[in-house]
Amino acid sequence: MEDGLTHFFSLTQAGATEINSQLHNTKIKNMDRRKLFKNGLTLAGGTLLASAAGARIPGQETGIGGLVQQNTSSTTPGKRKLGAKLEVSCIGLGVQNMSRTYQTTIPSRTEMHNIIRTAYDKGVTLFDVAEAYGPLECEKILGEAVAPFRNKIVIETKFGWNIDPETGQWSQPGLNSNPEHIKKAVEGMLKRLRTDRIDLLYQHRVDPQVPIEDVVGVIKDLIKEGKVLHYGLSEPGVQTVRRAHAVHPVTAIQNEYSLLWRGPEEKIIPLCEELGIGFVPWSPLGVGFLTGAIDANTKFAQGDIRGGETRFSPENITNNLALVEVLKKWAEKKQATPGQISLAWLLHQKPWIVPIPGTTQMAHMLENTAAYEVKFTADELKQFNTEIAAIQIKGERLPSFVASLSGVEAPPKK
Repeated sequence: MEDGLTHFFSLTQAGATEINSQLHNTKIKNMDRRKLFKNGLTLAGGTLLASAAGARIPGQETGIGGLVQQNTSSTTPGKRKLGAKLEVSCIGLGVQNMSRTYQTTIPSRTEMHNIIRTAYDKGVTLFDVAEAYGPLECEKILGEAVAPFRNKIVIETKFGWNIDPETGQWSQPGLNSNPEHIKKAVEGMLKRLRTDRIDLLYQHRVDPQVPIEDVVGVIKDLIKEGKVLHYGLSEPGVQTVRRAHAVHPVTAIQNEYSLLWRGPEEKIIPLCEELGIGFVPWSPLGVGFLTGAIDANTKFAQGDIRGGETRFSPENITNNLALVEVLKKWAEKKQATPGQISLAWLLHQKPWIVPIPGTTQMAHMLENTAAYEVKFTADELKQFNTEIAAIQIKGERLPSFVASLSGVEAPPKK
């Protein structure tokens, strides 16, 4: 999702119809969200769950609008801190697409290793993955790649789905944050990642069947055992964050956030500031849109989740492309690319925000990493924000059945 995304939902028409019917007829407060995944909904890895950002459509290796890629050879990202103690590079790398791209192609495993290792050579120390990506396969790819320098980086991964940690098969569709399942999931992660600990472990989505106190309780046990060092939540409800933080300090929240989707600014980012929690945006490049890779003529591949996002529908995309035009203008002014301007803007929001753009292209990784060098003066940032504020993005960021998994509050502890 940050994105040359690889993992995606495969929907049959019957499955989609059933999901929409359930959403319409069920009260959200008491909804059993596991039902959303039955009758034809298969999680092939999790385009919706993501952590990859920056996919361009093949063939667009140079800058948008004729711009040449800038500053991709010497940059070394600075350091930032997530929570009270976890120091990472200011830009990370999402590896979600490295087993299968948005367009459903299978990347070269050797080249994925090369991209990960080159990112490390360029100063990247935060690498993002999840059991759902593959499923399981992206954790294996990352573990293979980082073995020579494992102790010098931070690995973050995610649990929370009904995935067999040995086979990658779904025991039944949907979420699963039951404590015993979490323990088994972590054991599988450690094996695939070839490590003895997970630096930052996220709950991928809040499970509406399991109190967050139970989830954090088992994570605390894993921390005492040395198998987990820090933990976080992805796309959680605000009260769930507060409850989790009261049991054990939350290190980071991971939500979609970019110039294309600024929803977290309303509640989640202020909450992170209040509680001292780091913020890790997934899809910081708007699933490739903010790089200029998507336009009014773009046709999405079969199975590409972006084809179901109404922000890219014919009736909305022309309006939304005004945002890209602003980025192109500033890219030319800054001798950068639209994607670099987008990432630089994120870095200027808060000193504890760390985007994790993902890609399967070496050139894109180098470009994304170099965004650290793009700086705004106070006056420039004010002018940029004024121009952006004049554009109202139309359409939804995700299909409704996927969006319904975000902002969920865990049930109360009885």
